[in-house]
Amino acid sequence: MKYMIGIDIGTTSTKAVIYDEEGNFLNKHSIEYPMSTKEIGVAEENPEEIFDAVIFTVKKVIRDTGAEPKNIKLLSFSSAMHSLIAMDKDNKPLTECITWADNRASKYANMINEKHDGLEIYKRTGTPIHPMSPLSKIFWLKHEHADIYDKTAKWIDIKSYIFYQLFEEYVMDHSIGSATGMMNLKSLAWDKEVMSLLGINESQLPNLVSTTHIMKNVNKKYADLMGIYENTPIVIGASDGVLSNLGVNSYREGEVAVTIGTSGAIRTIIDKPKTDEKGRIFCYVLTEDHYCIGGPVNNGGVVLRWLRDELLASEVETAKRLGVDSYDVLTKIASRVKPGANGLIFHPYLAGERAPLWNANARGSYFGLTLSHKKEHMIRAALEGVLLNLYTVYLALIEVMEKSPEQIKATGGFAKSEVWRQMMADIFDTSVEVPESYESSCLGACVLGLKALGEIEDFEVLDKMVGKTYQHEPEQENVDIYQSLIPIYINLSRKLTEEYDLISEFQATHS
Repeated sequence: MKYMIGIDIGTTSTKAVIYDEEGNFLNKHSIEYPMSTKEIGVAEENPEEIFDAVIFTVKKVIRDTGAEPKNIKLLSFSSAMHSLIAMDKDNKPLTECITWADNRASKYANMINEKHDGLEIYKRTGTPIHPMSPLSKIFWLKHEHADIYDKTAKWIDIKSYIFYQLFEEYVMDHSIGSATGMMNLKSLAWDKEVMSLLGINESQLPNLVSTTHIMKNVNKKYADLMGIYENTPIVIGASDGVLSNLGVNSYREGEVAVTIGTSGAIRTIIDKPKTDEKGRIFCYVLTEDHYCIGGPVNNGGVVLRWLRDELLASEVETAKRLGVDSYDVLTKIASRVKPGANGLIFHPYLAGERAPLWNANARGSYFGLTLSHKKEHMIRAALEGVLLNLYTVYLALIEVMEKSPEQIKATGGFAKSEVWRQMMADIFDTSVEVPESYESSCLGACVLGLKALGEIEDFEVLDKMVGKTYQHEPEQENVDIYQSLIPIYINLSRKLTEEYDLISEFQATHS
């Protein structure tokens, strides 16, 4: 039997998933790592810990499956976007891995927008101007941390860091490149005007390669540790977002996929680059013939983790004693409450927000709270708030698509919850289909790997690989409730723009 391994370098964990060559799931392993949030706006991780997680998740799934090195067909990578690591002339990190969730570049993202024609940069690069992007982060470091900026020989992301450790070569795939805010979508090369704005040159950035780029002759030490041969094909792959669409078999025109992991996104695939005149959605590369448009949100599963850790300690302890998943407890509690949570609205902006607000200063809030509301209402409202926020991004996406999809394919950790799946169908007033396999980014990476090896010409093979799906249809009574709530939700967030800035400034001053 031949095996394929998809590796997903996520924000809070790395997972490796092993499949047979028909795409059947065999085994997986994940390793979590901490994110430093020691100050407001900071969201950093240790790149060495993430590299170790890659090596040992691969080792574990190979060992647990009993796969021999000669039978490993390929490894292929998926990765979170927008990370930045500054490397010195000796190829040592000058910074931690600064993640997409880091908001310290907020002031400089605003400066790019207002003084350097940010909308035009977005139209060329496909990445909305926001502190998440490496473009904004480098601009911030240039102005506030000249000591780091001046010593930096290479500006890279976490996947480039891992590939440097494996191959001693700096490469970046077009998909990750298109999420930096520095790559021109038409030329698939580093944008010269952006280089000039940042005061850097192309030699300070990785070499851009196709998402199907194959590398061999991995460092022998790491090959031995993982349990593969040095000449095993390792495909650079793409970003987690575009691969998630691929992995749920949502790559044809008009098909929409929603993912909620730590963060969340809603996306559709088109055949050529397209941006939004209002700058609301991204455009990222999957392959030279497939481009992904959509919107990312900062606040997905991270909201549930906050609820679990900060508000529900006793329930979590009970769940542990009973051997029940703590998140299942949360959704079961939420299911006791009617849709709309008795008029309680939650804006889930605990980590600022990207789409639809593109405002790093946005903050979370409950609205409509009364003495009649209990803990279960707060949980239900939080779950609904994450989906209502995604729905507002969906409205922008279908405006650009110029059509409404008949079905949404959903994936990510939230898709395991029947309560949340039905909630999505009701809020979006659309049929929701959920594949049985939840590891869509890893499966997408492996299918891209098969294309890289020349074993498939297109992605039709996914029809067989994705397998059984769960279907949820909207319930009209619930749809009517949410349709009444949505305008209040949207109008409220718009009216709070000035207050978001003020409370953010207060927090920065008095934290």
